[in-house]
Amino acid sequence: MAITSHDVARLAGVSQPTVSRALRDDSRVSAATREKVRRAAEALQYVPSEAGRTLSTRSTRRIGVIVTDLTNPFYPHVVAPLHDELRGLGYRMMLLTERSDEAVAGETLLDQSLDGVVLATATTDSRLPAQLDRRGMPYVFLNRDTGAPGEYASVVDNEGGGRQVAELLTGLGHRRVAGVFGSANTTTGREREQGFRLGLADAGTALPESRVVRGPFEYATGYGALPRLLGAAEPPTAVFCGNDVVAIGVLNAALAAGLRVPGDLTVIGFDDLPMAAWEAFRLTTVRHDLDELSRQAARLLVRRITGEADPAGERLVLPTELVPRATHAGPA
Repeated sequence: MAITSHDVARLAGVSQPTVSRALRDDSRVSAATREKVRRAAEALQYVPSEAGRTLSTRSTRRIGVIVTDLTNPFYPHVVAPLHDELRGLGYRMMLLTERSDEAVAGETLLDQSLDGVVLATATTDSRLPAQLDRRGMPYVFLNRDTGAPGEYASVVDNEGGGRQVAELLTGLGHRRVAGVFGSANTTTGREREQGFRLGLADAGTALPESRVVRGPFEYATGYGALPRLLGAAEPPTAVFCGNDVVAIGVLNAALAAGLRVPGDLTVIGFDDLPMAAWEAFRLTTVRHDLDELSRQAARLLVRRITGEADPAGERLVLPTELVPRATHAGPA
């Protein structure tokens, strides 16, 4: 006769649900109890049946994570803690990569093989959230949402971070400032630009469109933007970039143009990726807690799956702080 989880429960002296949670490394079960259950399972040579678990609970314990830009160094730093948090909550993570959200919609997400979805690269015009809503598939936004009311999202105070950069630059005396922002159909691009503009306006400084470039959050965007900005009638003395990857592109373009940073040009980033602190860059940037950004998204999604989340939506916003390093100074 086949060994069941009930046999393991009797040997370990715990309930059958505790056995199931312990063997999934559920953080709600103490380490001592998890170890006791594992020893009992090994002694009985018990192997959990994933198929049986799915049929009995109508739950796959799988979460899909959609990332459409794996070439961006930002995403590995949020995917890793997301994986760890979901594992601790008893779920397995499946990374789904395509060039757009719509490309992974279809059967991949809607065939009942997943309990929920994390949307990490959503745009304001994405149709995927509406499709998931129609199918009753729980999902959360990570880092970027659509800006619509009633969403479930783990995001950053992008506007506040933009204001912090504006305050730094105007405080240093910069008046000819430029912005290399993200795409207009991303909330991170829009909100960081809006905060920057509002902060500049408070100090009586304008940001004309002639000193603004928008594009994907990629190295090439920053590298290609700087020559355009330098070609203006009044080139900028400082550039605020939509993220650190764009900022590194601007830094390399400045080097190629023979400019000294920060002597000739101040460059500010956003996100504080680990590489921003490398001696090669020492980038002044806006920091937020990348690890917590992912972990709170995982917890929020599980609350949606279990019906514990606020039915009106939850938008969790992490604070930002300016990290001064070596790429900012007053205008020459």
